[in-house]
Amino acid sequence: MFEKFTERGRKVIIYAREEAEKRQNDYLGTEHLLLGLLREEDSLPMVILKKMGLSAEELRMEVERNLPTGSNILTFGDIPFTPRAKKVLELAVEEARLLGHSYIGSEHLLIGLIREEAGIAGKILRSLGANLLGVRQLAINLSIRKMQAGT
Repeated sequence: MFEKFTERGRKVIIYAREEAEKRQNDYLGTEHLLLGLLREEDSLPMVILKKMGLSAEELRMEVERNLPTGSNILTFGDIPFTPRAKKVLELAVEEARLLGHSYIGSEHLLIGLIREEAGIAGKILRSLGANLLGVRQLAINLSIRKMQAGT
């Protein structure tokens, strides 16, 4: 499923899984995806969020405040995605397709998080001022600049 994801996109998923494990959650939700995204500090999504006036620390604190407490049961093996987290992945794939991209990057995951309206991550992002059109436009503009710079 993740073969079209960029290295950064895959790292976000790995980090999200680690965030769920660290909190002893037996699921991987949108909040874990956001925490995973925040760990990629020099990524396009972090540049976008900073340009929108949001800091990683502020977002992390807000997620922690809204995160259900985990059980004391250690989770072994695969941690399943919640239906909302699966929806974020689907929306990220759709967003990449709409933008004409042949890959799914961490920027598409950020857009997916904002588009998924019921999840903790989307609610937090929107409550702190992130909006779909602004994030999408910044993602397009910054991607174009990055390509023009040859990186």
